[in-house]
Amino acid sequence: MRVLVQRVKDSWVEFDGQSTPKSGPGLLCLVGFAPEDSPAVLEPMASKLLYLRVFEDQAGKMNISLGEHGGTLVLVPQFTLYADCRKGRRPSFNTAMEPVEARRLFEAFQQICRENTHSVISGSFGADMKVHLVNDGPVTIMLDSRELNL
Repeated sequence: MRVLVQRVKDSWVEFDGQSTPKSGPGLLCLVGFAPEDSPAVLEPMASKLLYLRVFEDQAGKMNISLGEHGGTLVLVPQFTLYADCRKGRRPSFNTAMEPVEARRLFEAFQQICRENTHSVISGSFGADMKVHLVNDGPVTIMLDSRELNL
């Protein structure tokens, strides 16, 4: 499982002729799954994400988590996080999880996040989305469950 975390001043997602509410300050996260991912990785990744200290304290150090900050979490399903560009010029997505299982894991991940933080907004799985953000910092961090030994 990969989560590309971006600290934002604001973000929102457009899809199917509608738009999510604007998030205000918080985190915009692109979320992707590999075939070997299982539900067992969801809780530890949610915990890592929600308690990741990426907001600045009064001294200007990144010491505050999303929960302490009180910001909104925006989750966007993104299979292209598993693009393989080693051969040729066209990305291959063979290393991404099949859509049916990925949707199930994404929905379960959303639910875990909703149970553990005050505000979650989500994009739509499988939709053509326009993701808008005002990056803060910029702060952009990649979380990969294989690298975190989850």
